[in-house]
Amino acid sequence: MTARKINTRVIEKNDYKIFLKKAKDFYNIMLTARDAANWTAVGLNAVHCAISCCDAMLAFHLGIRSASDDHMDAVDLLQRIPRIYDSGESSTFKRIIAKKSVVAYENREFRQAEALDILKLAERFYSWATSILPE
Repeated sequence: MTARKINTRVIEKNDYKIFLKKAKDFYNIMLTARDAANWTAVGLNAVHCAISCCDAMLAFHLGIRSASDDHMDAVDLLQRIPRIYDSGESSTFKRIIAKKSVVAYENREFRQAEALDILKLAERFYSWATSILPE
């Protein structure tokens, strides 16, 4: 079976460092937001941390990043990296991305329990990605 065509951009493998730095920044702000009980900021920074981790992984392993409007396409791209597909961490990323609309666009407050759940997922994904990628 042929892999589904997803819009991507070719980038330099070394650009992973840029995305890793962004992920670290989002991660740190997520923790600061948690300490301030700013639940929406926790959620949005968790999402952006995960996206930046994904971009770093794609850059380092495949020399690409997603150019799709649908972040779920990045899940499919992530699964094209054998060591990632085998790890199951793409499902963690998928769960984080699935919450993006709830955090950013629904007309209700993002609750503490939801924020702590996505924070836990983002911590897991960030820790995993940073353990694989060189600094």
